Amino acid sequence: MGLYSNYIFPRILDWSLGTRLIRKERRTALECLNGHVLEIGFGTGLNLPCYPPQVTRLTTLDSEEMLRDLVARRIDDAHMPVTQLKIDANGRLPFEDNSFDGVATTFTLCSIRDVQSALAEIYRVLAPAGKYVFLEHGRSDEPRVARRQDLLNPIQHWVACGCNLNRRIDQLVRNANLQIKNLERYCLPNTPRMFGEMYRGVAGKVGGS
Repeated sequence: MGLYSNYIFPRILDWSLGTRLIRKERRTALECLNGHVLEIGFGTGLNLPCYPPQVTRLTTLDSEEMLRDLVARRIDDAHMPVTQLKIDANGRLPFEDNSFDGVATTFTLCSIRDVQSALAEIYRVLAPAGKYVFLEHGRSDEPRVARRQDLLNPIQHWVACGCNLNRRIDQLVRNANLQIKNLERYCLPNTPRMFGEMYRGVAGKVGGS
């Protein structure tokens, strides 16, 4: 899987998640963020042009370094300073409690191995009044679609380098004691429901603004 996961899959990922439609979805998800933001699952930097001007600093984490030259160009074009770290989100993050005004994951929670530990760390490093924003695909509310997702998931997990089709994103977020303040459920246009069932939302600590 080395050649595929290191060179071929990142290009497939960049192409499939870099469309005009997905870029619009990213902008909508990220528009409420401000200040110093932590992005978990940086990938090829597709979120960079989608952050609003009020984001003044960005720290990014990913366990892999994908398409380095392309990512470097995107960082150079970003309107804010970017600190890029190669860190696996499954463990404890090297940040103090309440460090970030915002945390973002986009098409990320599907692939983190210990997703509940990662969400617990998001809770820890998020400021009391901070916002955690997520844009994720996941489990359908339609039973027939969900059953198909369950059947296909082992193949998806292998082909897409750890991606899962059938995670219930809102439940995972709530299980980390994050309070969901806004949640939109919808299906991406012109996309099979197994792959296009979306969760877009904003969460925070209980009692936060």
